Amino acid sequence: MDQRKMALDLPTPPVFSNPQDHRLHCKQRLAAAFRLFSKFGFDEGVAGHITARDPEFLDTFWINPFGVHFSQVCVSNLLRVDHSGNVIEGNHPVNTAGFAIHSSVHHARPDAMAAAHSHSMYGRAWSIFGKPLDMLTQDVCAFYNDHSVYQDFGGVAVELDEGKRIADALGANKAVILQNHGLLTVGDTVDAAAWWFITMERSCQVQLLTESASVTHSPKSISTESCEQTYSIVGSAFAGWFSFQPLYHRILKEQPDLLD
Repeated sequence: MDQRKMALDLPTPPVFSNPQDHRLHCKQRLAAAFRLFSKFGFDEGVAGHITARDPEFLDTFWINPFGVHFSQVCVSNLLRVDHSGNVIEGNHPVNTAGFAIHSSVHHARPDAMAAAHSHSMYGRAWSIFGKPLDMLTQDVCAFYNDHSVYQDFGGVAVELDEGKRIADALGANKAVILQNHGLLTVGDTVDAAAWWFITMERSCQVQLLTESASVTHSPKSISTESCEQTYSIVGSAFAGWFSFQPLYHRILKEQPDLLD
């Protein structure tokens, strides 16, 4: 089968005729992303948050309830908050740090439908160096010239000023490494934002393993030409959305209660 035929046969992100259906879809994907983050060990106590901009009320976004474990997040307990931190829908408190970071990111990036941040193991470990990832593998090329570093850790991000600085550091990129803190990714769908986080976390793991072996072996980086070609395939918004689909169906089969 030629590549054009394969491309024509691939599924595409759904298009919705009304905001109600779009909202439900986003909330289902959001709940699934939390379940996957839990399954992959990205949870750390009550830290971490993924948000989705509401498709109708664009100045609000959906976020996980504070104090509820990622493994217990479902459609019905998600919160909708405004950019002042007020809970518009839901019966739980909101994570102040989550509001401070995501409010600023969504405000600065109207194109970002979703944003993901969690205190994952390898993202935190690599963030300590305050350096961007090296282009060492095909997968990390998704972030070629498309991630940045926030080097001014100012403690727990409970103030909007800290959130704004993070958003400024993110810029137009799909990801930012928060020094001494972890990773943050964005996407035009919940699916893409979640996938970028998952694959960036794994790329941090690969980088750390490579660094530990570089005492005796010199790593070989990918050429600029190959990075550009690879990025055009694995770094697109569609690639981010499509890569998440098998994971969504996997977690939905395993944990169908996420739709409750």
